[in-house]
Formats: sequence, C-alpha cells, structure tokens
Amino acid sequence: MKRINVMVAGALVAAAVVAAGGYWWGSQRTEDRGQRTEAVAQKESARKILYYRNPMGLPDTSPTPKKDAMGMDYVPVYEGGEEQAASTGSGQVNISVEKVQKLGVKTEQAAMRVLDKTVRAAGRVEVNEQHIHNIAPKFEGWIEKLHVKTTGEPVKKGQALFDVYSPELVSAQREYAIAVQGVAALKDADGDTRQSMQQLADASLLRLRNWDISEQQVKELAKSGETRHSLTFNAFHTPAHGVVLEKKALEGMRFMPGEVLYQIADLSSVWVIADVFEQDIALVKAGAKARVKINAYPDKLFEGVITYVYPTLNPATRTVPVRLEISNPEGLLKPAMFAQVEITVADKSKVLAVPTSAVIDSGTRHIALVQLAEGRFEPREVRLGGRSDNYVEVLGGLVEGEQVVVAANFLIDAESNLKAALGGLGHAHGGAAPDAKGVAQPATEHAGHTGQDAAEQPKPTAVGYQTEGTLNAFNADGTVSVTHSQIKALGWPGMTMDLALANPSLVSGIKIGSAISFEIVERKPGEWVITKLQAKPAVPSGDPHTGH
Repeated sequence: MKRINVMVAGALVAAAVVAAGGYWWGSQRTEDRGQRTEAVAQKESARKILYYRNPMGLPDTSPTPKKDAMGMDYVPVYEGGEEQAASTGSGQVNISVEKVQKLGVKTEQAAMRVLDKTVRAAGRVEVNEQHIHNIAPKFEGWIEKLHVKTTGEPVKKGQALFDVYSPELVSAQREYAIAVQGVAALKDADGDTRQSMQQLADASLLRLRNWDISEQQVKELAKSGETRHSLTFNAFHTPAHGVVLEKKALEGMRFMPGEVLYQIADLSSVWVIADVFEQDIALVKAGAKARVKINAYPDKLFEGVITYVYPTLNPATRTVPVRLEISNPEGLLKPAMFAQVEITVADKSKVLAVPTSAVIDSGTRHIALVQLAEGRFEPREVRLGGRSDNYVEVLGGLVEGEQVVVAANFLIDAESNLKAALGGLGHAHGGAAPDAKGVAQPATEHAGHTGQDAAEQPKPTAVGYQTEGTLNAFNADGTVSVTHSQIKALGWPGMTMDLALANPSLVSGIKIGSAISFEIVERKPGEWVITKLQAKPAVPSGDPHTGH
C-alpha cells in the first residue's frame, strides 16, 4: 500500500514537470515568433520610400501618396528596389543587372573608323548636250522632198535628209562649172592667166563646201559640169548614230539661212542630272563614281561618273545640280526618265566614331551613355562632327575604347531618372520654364523625399507644386489661363500664364473667374501641366481676406 502511494506521487511530480516544461517551451517559441515578426516589421519599415511615380509611366512624381487624374494610385519607389535606378552624386546611373537584361541594353566600343557615306539624290535623264547637232542650211531655199519625215526617226551619218532648190545654190554651181571649163580652155595660156582662172574655180568650190554640199556631190558636179536644179542635203555633220529630237522641215516650205530644220542627237551616251541637297554637296567631287536606278528597269543598275558640279543652287529646293555621264549603248535610258542616284563618298582618314543610335539629341546638346561597369552608366555630353549612314564622328566627350550604349538608351533615360544624373554635368536639363509671354523663368528644383538627405538619395525628375489663383479663361488650344500666387519652391513670382491640363475633366463645373487651388507638374522640360485642380469654397463678402 505504501509502495503504491509512492508511485502515484512520483507520477504526479513527473506530470507537473512535463507541464511546466511544455509551458516554458511554448512561451519561449511564442517569444521567438514575436521577435522574428518584430524584426520583419523593422526591416519593412527600414525600406524607405524615395518618391511615388505616375502609374501610367508619365514623368510625374510626388513625395507623398496621391492619385492621378483618372483616380489611380501613384506607385511607391523604395530605396534599393526594382523600381529604382539610382543616380550617384557624381552623375553616374546605377541599374540592377536584372533590369539591364530586361531593358535589352546593348553597348558598342567607340573606335577609329573611316566614315563611308552614301549620298542619295533624285535625278532625271537628259540628252548629252555635246552630242546634239542642228541641221540649219546656210542659204535660202525651198524644200522639194523630205527623206526623213518623222520625229524620233533614227538617222545615220551622211544620210539624205531632204531635196532642196535654191537660186543661190544653182548660181554657185554654175560659177564653179564655168570656172572649171575656163581652166581647161586656158591650159595653153601663160602661167598667170591659168593661175587666176584656177583661183576662181577654187573659190567657187569653197563656196559650195561652205554651204555644206557633200564632197561626193561636188565631185560629180566637177566631173559632169552640169548644173542641177535641186540638190540633196545630207546629214554629214550628224553623229554616227542619232535620232531626230525635233523636226520643223515640211515639204514645200521656204527656209531662210540659219533656220533649224532638224535637231539630231546621239543617245549612246546620256546625262543624269541629280539634285544633291546643300548639306551634302561638300562631299561630292567630280570624278566620283555613282550608281543609278531607273524605275523602268528595277533589276538593272547603271554605273556613271560625275563630270560636273554646277556652281548654282536652287533656292526653292536648296539643292545643287550634279551631272553624271552614263553609257547607253542599248538605248534603254530615255530623256526625262526619273532616276535615283547613289553616290558613295568616303574620307580616307580614320576618326573616332560611335553608332548614331548611341547619341541622344536633346535639341540643345548631344548625350551618350558610357558603360563604366556592369549596371553602371555615366551620361556624357559629346561634340559631334561628320556623319555616315550608321556612324557619327565624336570630336569630344569620349575616348577610344569606351563602351557606349547603342540600344535601350532611351529606356535607361526613362528608368534611371537621367535628368537628375545630368545635373552633375553642370547644366539644367530642362532649362528655364517660359511664362505665358514666352519669357524664360528660373529653372525648377527637384524635390526629394521629405526628411531625406539630398546627398544620399536621388531627387525625382518631376514633382507637383501646389499653389492658388484664379481661373481666367479657357483657351481654344485646350489650355487654360490662370493667375497664380508666388511659388517659392520654383522661384516664380505671382503671374498670369497658360497651362495645359492633364485631363479636361479637371475644369468640369468650374466657372471663369473662380478662385482655385491647383497642382502643376513639369511633364517635360519647359512644359508645365495642371494635374489637380479644384474650386476654392466661396468666402463671405465681409471677410477682409476676400480675393486672391
């Protein structure tokens, strides 16, 4: 009996010990869980919010939570978070490696290159003026018969053009025939007499030749001694092969000395007159080769040589004519055809160059993003020189071997708050903001997170500024005219100016002349937009502070 009591007492003691241990272990576990929860809460609270960005991706940020014109909440950007691309105090931009990969950033080395450029110009096919011949008889006469009757008809050298009757021609033939007969009759006379008659015969023959009578006809006239009523006028002055560009000759018509009856041209070689833009004319030199494409023959490429750069400029098109000479043995190129000309020009010396996509043109200066390390970039202002189709010469701002961003540099600009980084270059990125009359006002300040050291945290590119004023008018271009009070943060005095609206519904129900409070944001350099606007409650007329 005593032994049983001892066993019961031992069991009770053991149960008490187990219960006490379980209570201690459970309380310890609860305490650990509470400590971990508190640590997580402290870690979460330690993540500082730098600013809030526009949910639609607009360059609009705020140091405090807010909603956009459509009622969407602004997205918080945490320190060191995915949303942030911090810019250091030295003007460098840091982006996480994951973000760089997502953006598809590509770089290329700044290197010494020969800038080959293709100058492109529109042109037209024209007749080679050196191969044009006009048929204009040097005597008066009548056309009795035409042998070449149509425009565009091919003509060969020496081919008969028309039969002509001319009293002057008949008289000249008669004089020559008599002189020839006189020379024959005076063969036994003294030397002076024979020489005088021979000179008369030679003068008559020279007269016929000067009138473009063919040598064959002259020989026949000398041989027969007969005067012909009409002669056949031959095209012995024409090119070897040509076509009739213009024909004025008609059967039975009378013509005067020097009157053009035919215009014949050789089209085996033609000109292409290309209109080169003024900005490219310094690159074009005589002797350079060019390629010509004709719409009628898309599968053919014609080669030509620049023979002349004209000394005049067309003020209407700001172009300079450039002449090319092209061989046309098959006659494919016809005058007035439209041509596309490509002239390859190159500078023999190498220059430091980067791809054209590596340069961001802000309108007033040129910026290139230099990759210093993986995920670390530095914006540089560069001076540019000549350009080719794909590369641009860099005169300053880069050195050979540096890696520049050639793809996604605009995305880096949007992601990394590049405006703040460019402030390290010593210039205001956006410049001065103009007032309603276009007068430049002091540049804006970028407000950072409240209570945050500016040396440690980046300032957002654009923030909202609260002010009060009066709604003056609704402008036809969608802007509104407002008179606002002084904005100390911007250094603006009270003034009247035209501002754009982020959403036209902001002024719904608000009358002209109403006192308003509103918020403005710099959407892009120099462009200020009202993002929030509301009418102020009416103030009793007895209030001494009535009015703006």
